[in-house]
Amino acid sequence: MLAVVPAASVATGAAISQSACSESPGPQSANAGNVGPYKPNYFTADEWKFVQAAVDRLIPEDELGPGALKAGVPEYIDRQMDTPYGHGKLWYMQGPFHPDVPAELGFQMNLAPRDIYRLGVKACDEYCKKQYGGKAFADLSKEDQESLLGQMEHAKLSFDAVPARTFFSYLLNNTKEGFFADPIYGGNKGMVGWKMVGFPGARADFADWIDQPGVKYPYGPVSIDGRRG
Repeated sequence: MLAVVPAASVATGAAISQSACSESPGPQSANAGNVGPYKPNYFTADEWKFVQAAVDRLIPEDELGPGALKAGVPEYIDRQMDTPYGHGKLWYMQGPFHPDVPAELGFQMNLAPRDIYRLGVKACDEYCKKQYGGKAFADLSKEDQESLLGQMEHAKLSFDAVPARTFFSYLLNNTKEGFFADPIYGGNKGMVGWKMVGFPGARADFADWIDQPGVKYPYGPVSIDGRRG
């Protein structure tokens, strides 16, 4: 069963991966030319449809808050693909590679995150078209999308180009990052993730509330660039 993350509880157990937020485009580039819908720089049109559909199932909008789409998570992921993180520059990427060894021995693939997305989306869409009468992942029902994501999560699907579970892991972690990262990186639009959990963001002083568990923080969050939520 897919571990869908309800918007109201998305922070619980959210393991943030080694993304390149500190290496991502700064506030100016993240906001420059922000007229109309965001146009992806890395993902193709079909890949973009997949990413939008997938993150919408991982953090769906519910009665307690907006989901990944309204938070701009797809934009965050697309921007990450053109950072040192996306290009695999933040860790050792030379062989030999031993993908069957325990995870404690570190990353063991010759694929950067951007490659994992490209190959993973293609493999998943090809599988869907074979199993669902020519339909790509984005064209399936929400129930079928969740079923497929669950199969990927639990390694019940097998892709030749990239392990399905590895692809899902990147997709899930990057989705959670995009929901909670500072808005200067493209996601967490309107600081919806921070507002949901009462996080103050980059406020200079919130020490008075640290030792008051259960007391709601009375002020809205602030982004690194000074924007207020």
